[in-house]
Amino acid sequence: MIQTLLNTLYVQTQGAYLHLDHDTLKVEVDNNLKLQVPLHHLGGIAVFGNVLLSPFLIHRCAQDGREISWFSVNGRFQARLSGPISGNVLLRRDQYKSLDLPERTLYLACCFIESKLRNTRLVLQRAVRERGPTLAVKTAITEQKRALHKLSQANSLDEARGLEGQAASAYFAAFKDLILPEEFTLLTRVKRPPRDPINALLSFLYSLLVVDCVAALEGVGLDPQVGYLHALRPGRPALALDLMEEFRAWWIDRLALALINRRQLSPRHFTRRPGGAVHLNEAGRKEVLVAYQKRKQEKVRQPYFKEPVPIGLLPHVQARMLARYIRGDLDKYPPFVGK
Repeated sequence: MIQTLLNTLYVQTQGAYLHLDHDTLKVEVDNNLKLQVPLHHLGGIAVFGNVLLSPFLIHRCAQDGREISWFSVNGRFQARLSGPISGNVLLRRDQYKSLDLPERTLYLACCFIESKLRNTRLVLQRAVRERGPTLAVKTAITEQKRALHKLSQANSLDEARGLEGQAASAYFAAFKDLILPEEFTLLTRVKRPPRDPINALLSFLYSLLVVDCVAALEGVGLDPQVGYLHALRPGRPALALDLMEEFRAWWIDRLALALINRRQLSPRHFTRRPGGAVHLNEAGRKEVLVAYQKRKQEKVRQPYFKEPVPIGLLPHVQARMLARYIRGDLDKYPPFVGK
């Protein structure tokens, strides 16, 4: 996949070769030209896995102050090239300064929560269309709507977090009604350690997503540990957890439900350990990882772009939008809402 989004060229096609022809960047695969674009049209380049860049292209990008970010084939951040003059330090300065502005911190926290509530409501409404309503699902939908209405009136970060917590409790109370196989159930959301297969599956998938969100933030030069919705703690990627809220229900929860309801996972894919903790075994992890990577390659339409965007690049798109807002290039941060 080779695609330009928000003035950044993303190259995921393995074996691709990027080089300069005068002031034009060319992308070739097996000696066949796949794309050419004037270099001055690009603000950055992001490559995934086995993608080669010519030394002259790297030198030119460094000279111009154009960033190049390298990621593993699975999306883990590896390195970033910046020229001798980089805006990243200024971006991070603005990121840190935002913490001292309560109105901006509250605004960003509410953006992340709004996205989560809207996407959670979409998941619940989809379940109603496919299987009909249950009392718990109807209650959860009502709670998401109520929280969305109250969120616009929140005057403090604690108030916004409280609304998000109440909506999340109602959602997970209804989650069991979205699960079809009788051998699986979810009594309550338990993170550490997970006490049942559904919690184990969700925790594993969430851990994959947070790694992708960390990589996306590092790729644009933001500090993943300095967030606005989640409290700051040593070693905690607070901003990655903030960004992750936009994709939890729409991406991860839907994938978990698909794996269970289509019976791609069964009780044999889970292991119960001494003390009651439940974890995916090796076969289960392999099944989930394959499904997760396939899901990342699926494309969805976004209002900002003419062409569909791979789901795996959505965290990168949102991270770049966030960076633009923090720098002052955008008046508002547009949170992700699925369809």
